[in-house]
Amino acid sequence: MKVGIIGLPQTGKTSLYNALTRSAVELNRFGGGEVNVGVIGVPDPRFDYAVAQCAPKKISPATIEVTEGGARVERAEQQDRGDKFGTDFFSAVRNMDALILLVRAFDDASVTVPEGGINPKREAEQINEELMLADLTVIEGRLEKLEKARLQKRQTNAEAAEHQVMNRMKAHLEDLNPIRSFQMTEDEARSVRSYAFVSGKPLILVANVGEGQAGEASPAIIASLAEYAASLGVPLVSLCAKVEMEVAQMEPAEEREFLEAMGIMEAARDRLIRAAYSALGLICFFTVGEDEVRAWTIVRGTNAVGAAGAIHSDLARGFIRGELVDFEDFRAAGGCWDEAKAAGKMRLEGKEYIVKDGDILHIRFKV
Repeated sequence: MKVGIIGLPQTGKTSLYNALTRSAVELNRFGGGEVNVGVIGVPDPRFDYAVAQCAPKKISPATIEVTEGGARVERAEQQDRGDKFGTDFFSAVRNMDALILLVRAFDDASVTVPEGGINPKREAEQINEELMLADLTVIEGRLEKLEKARLQKRQTNAEAAEHQVMNRMKAHLEDLNPIRSFQMTEDEARSVRSYAFVSGKPLILVANVGEGQAGEASPAIIASLAEYAASLGVPLVSLCAKVEMEVAQMEPAEEREFLEAMGIMEAARDRLIRAAYSALGLICFFTVGEDEVRAWTIVRGTNAVGAAGAIHSDLARGFIRGELVDFEDFRAAGGCWDEAKAAGKMRLEGKEYIVKDGDILHIRFKV
């Protein structure tokens, strides 16, 4: 799954990328066209517990791919035009599965203050409106072709159904509502999936605050942004990208000591990674043993056969049953599958069982 970091210039996107991926990409790369891509593990105390108890030869956490630089917003040459969103920006965004929208909520003498002052909500609104406008442009272009086919009486049934959906989506966008909040049936969603509407992608708002607000749960400067995020129904994470980047370069023990000194219980990057994973509608189940402890990523609502297929297609094809232990029962058994089984905590589940986040699952199959 791919998550893209987007935002206006000088909001701290590269710092955030370095923090999330523990990289050291050069900052202030003005005019550069490079794209940074990193695969990161999803922090999960349950996975860490299983690893500690099983001491496996191999560990494989759940992961997501983070991209920065592929959807760059450039400063326009003419001052009155402000920031510009080019074709490359929207092409890159369409390739993402989810978006992290970073807005500036810090004051730094070394970074130019935008006209009108620092306003996180205004920045978020600006980019969201650009995303909706891009989708509206695509829809209007498609509607012209669909209307032409209708007038020429060569419109197929599938195109007629798409025509109706597109008209509804157009009205939705014109009311400044993102595709993300547009209600569709499964068939309707399938008919427009290929357009990869950018305002339809899962979104996480991130406020990049100053160092002085790094440990605050709700800094005053993001109060209006928090209300905006709530109105959109999207998560909001507050962090200081500069501090998070510095922390990401530390050894684990040094990192814990530093965070505690700042009154921070957990690195904000970990909260953000989990928020992105959740926004994608993903959960994980575990397979555990001496050879490997692995977190397998599936879409929420996946049944046992689908989970088996995530491991290997042969397991889904020859599925017999799933042997399952709830994670808390696994913990109560000291992190030992055999102990949990002996305590009667293992149960058998069939093909239609809906796998829950954190389930420990072994698949029995025969091909």
